[in-house]
Amino acid sequence: MANLKDIRNRIKSVKSIQKVTKAMKMVAAAKMRRAQERMEEARPFENRLTDTINHLLPDVDRDLLELLDIREINRIGYVVVTSDRGMAGSFNTNILKTAQNEIDIIGKNKVDVFCIGKKARDHFKRRDYHIISSHVDFWSELEYSNAISICEGIISHFTDKHVDKIHVVYNEFINVATQHVQSEVLLPLVFDGDENQFSGKLYEPNKDDIIKSLIPRHLNIQMWKYLLESYSSEQAARMLAMENATENAQEMIKDLTLEFNKARQAAITTEMLEIVSGAEALKG
Repeated sequence: MANLKDIRNRIKSVKSIQKVTKAMKMVAAAKMRRAQERMEEARPFENRLTDTINHLLPDVDRDLLELLDIREINRIGYVVVTSDRGMAGSFNTNILKTAQNEIDIIGKNKVDVFCIGKKARDHFKRRDYHIISSHVDFWSELEYSNAISICEGIISHFTDKHVDKIHVVYNEFINVATQHVQSEVLLPLVFDGDENQFSGKLYEPNKDDIIKSLIPRHLNIQMWKYLLESYSSEQAARMLAMENATENAQEMIKDLTLEFNKARQAAITTEMLEIVSGAEALKG
């Protein structure tokens, strides 16, 4: 059994760690609320824009824009959205596992990887995947301009015909306790909607001009959505992980306190026996 000083030091260390995890939980909760507000503000616009484009796509010539070009798939680009920091439970692990499994099925020699976040960059760099670009150290000051700059590189890689398809793997925010890993096709755009949803509507000046104007905005908004969803999911996962760590620390403190009391009682009993034995020896 450990001595009293060792147990006391362990209790002190666990309490210090508990204070840190509790503070990190509160910080993550505040960041998550702000990120969730921004995400919920962007969702209606993104959904409406997607629905409009899905309605217009069947009626326009795909030769109108290179972004609509459906080619034979010889090479694929993967955009993997992770965080810069850890201590968020299985947030990064689930994304990286999903992305790597999909890439390995295709063959790593046929895939170009765009890494968003240090965790993705470090993961694929260690395994010698073909990384085209990586974007790190921007999450704390996340702005729409970040989505535009990231999207520009991805779009040009597609329009220059380096790849024939672009996939995005990210975490979708469902609620504080649930985040789902999603793998979506960003490019080329394909029709996926209800043909009767916008029946009877007239578009001015014409559908071709509207598509030319909306597609670049749509792609930027999609990338903005991926970033917001991922950031909200990261903070929710970190908040939950720190809450669990705080509760585990409390359980450890209880166990160590019980062990401390047992050790102290054993020490007191030993001292009393020594005193009694000494007294008896003096009588003899």
